[in-house]
Amino acid sequence: MKDVIIFGINDFAELAHYYLENDSDHSVTAFCVHEQYLPENTEFKGLPVVAFENVDSIYSPSNYSFFAPMSPSKMNSLRQKVYEAAKQKGYNFISYISSKATLFDNQIGENCFILEDNTIQPFTSIGNNVVLWSGNHIGHHCVIKDHVMFTSHVVLSGHCVVESNCFFGVNATIRDGLTIAEGSLIAMAASITQDTEPWSAYVGNPQKKLSKPSMEIDI
Repeated sequence: MKDVIIFGINDFAELAHYYLENDSDHSVTAFCVHEQYLPENTEFKGLPVVAFENVDSIYSPSNYSFFAPMSPSKMNSLRQKVYEAAKQKGYNFISYISSKATLFDNQIGENCFILEDNTIQPFTSIGNNVVLWSGNHIGHHCVIKDHVMFTSHVVLSGHCVVESNCFFGVNATIRDGLTIAEGSLIAMAASITQDTEPWSAYVGNPQKKLSKPSMEIDI
């Protein structure tokens, strides 16, 4: 069991609190946000909310672990910044993996948030700071790198490589053996049959690359 500080007081944080308290050995001690977003009522879910800027002076990294299950805003870069800043403060991160997910001794990094009904087939590895919402199929012999988010009911076929900072919309389908380049945005229900280009966005079936870069699209 580890005492955990959660970053955020939005839906992602509320869900993380629920999952950790009801489906893990961890215990949530407090929440934190950037100082400018501290609420007037400095409690959330009956626990303290403190400023991230000085959280380490209140909850020492030697005694507490950290969890930042944030949204994919700016192609996961906001979550990446918080993750890296908390590491600079000296925190170790937990990962939450649902007891209702199906795994096969997969290598999974830290600060991952893996919800129910995900199937992660054998010989697939997942990096750090990855969110897999509910109900995805992650095929065998895949590599998913850092700062990635899958929403729900995405099919990633076998032998794919997903580079960092990618986003996959609901019901997207990825053919086997592809490389999804860094910063790729795969829109809802898109069908990807060819390798993608870095920091690009794709829609439709067959896939169509949008003119606007992925970082300029609001997700």
